[in-house]
Amino acid sequence: MSTKSGKVGKPAKGPEPLRRSKEAVRAASLAAAYELLTESGLSGASVDEVSRRSGVAKTTIYRHWPSRSALLLEACMQFAPRLQTPNTGSFRSDLTALALGLAERLRTGRWSSAMPSIIDAAERDNEIAEFQSRTHAGMMSGFGAIVARAQARGELGPNFDASELTAAIAGPIFYRRWFSRQELDDAFIRGVVERALGWDSSDHS
Repeated sequence: MSTKSGKVGKPAKGPEPLRRSKEAVRAASLAAAYELLTESGLSGASVDEVSRRSGVAKTTIYRHWPSRSALLLEACMQFAPRLQTPNTGSFRSDLTALALGLAERLRTGRWSSAMPSIIDAAERDNEIAEFQSRTHAGMMSGFGAIVARAQARGELGPNFDASELTAAIAGPIFYRRWFSRQELDDAFIRGVVERALGWDSSDHS
């Protein structure tokens, strides 16, 4: 039996697969990278695994990011929580609210499980070290803002050292989260703030 077309047995073509936009490809890659970072740390987040989990080809990933580090660092930057700086009108209340907010993010935020591996890698990788420094400065910027407002209100002198206060509050919180792994309860956080203020109260000039 003949047909007019002469093309017997050729299967009909199905619909073409949907192509994702550049924005969708980037979003999927970043989301997969961040998931892997929070699950396995920096060393466990390979481009192969990002590709498998996101469904984005490795060649496509490398068209958007020049290196694995660039992809992972952008993922961290995009998804890391940003602390809101409280403004209660009181220096002590602002510090307490900010410290409580930081502790809450450390208790519940997925990003906090990835940070130790980033800090470790920063010892050997300048790109990661610069990122870690920028991220930390952003996290701690609220303390400087609170000190500046207190200085404007006359609660603190112009030479008050915000960096020392930041270390006195953030240091014990980070120690409990990543080293002693004791509970970051509200009573502990409030005590840290009070001790920091007592340590600095002798020189508010």
